[in-house]
Amino acid sequence: MEIRKIDPTLPSLRSLIEGSQSHGAAATSAESDHTLGVAELSHPAVQFFAAFEDETALGCGAFKALRDGTAEVKSVFVSKAARGRGLAQRLMDHLASQAAEAGFSALVLETGSSLCPEYDAARALYERLGYAYCPPIEGYSADPMSAFMRISLPVKT
Repeated sequence: MEIRKIDPTLPSLRSLIEGSQSHGAAATSAESDHTLGVAELSHPAVQFFAAFEDETALGCGAFKALRDGTAEVKSVFVSKAARGRGLAQRLMDHLASQAAEAGFSALVLETGSSLCPEYDAARALYERLGYAYCPPIEGYSADPMSAFMRISLPVKT
């Protein structure tokens, strides 16, 4: 398994990005769905990564630079065929490592709240990784369908 920084516009990644968008659309209302598509994932402020086994993309994730020196985790998604193998945790660990190396002070994220049972496993993973619940992050307002979380990153010396 290899995780690489990669261009999200590549056709081999389309099914992962569309899977992420479909999951978000099915799990919550349109107003509360903050899943990014290819155009947003291609923005210069976003670093996009995909996990590969041989040349098959099994999962993806990204982070987006925010003005306060933190980075927002975006579009973490694992294909159905690859679930249950710890890939989401590996992606999250990789995002944290890359964000720390880039000098960000923390990773923050928005995910579905307890009103969205489709996000129970994601919230449990983030809690196990040490993320703590926090107020809404940059670009968001309070929303009963959203939970906001944060983890500090090691200071780069």
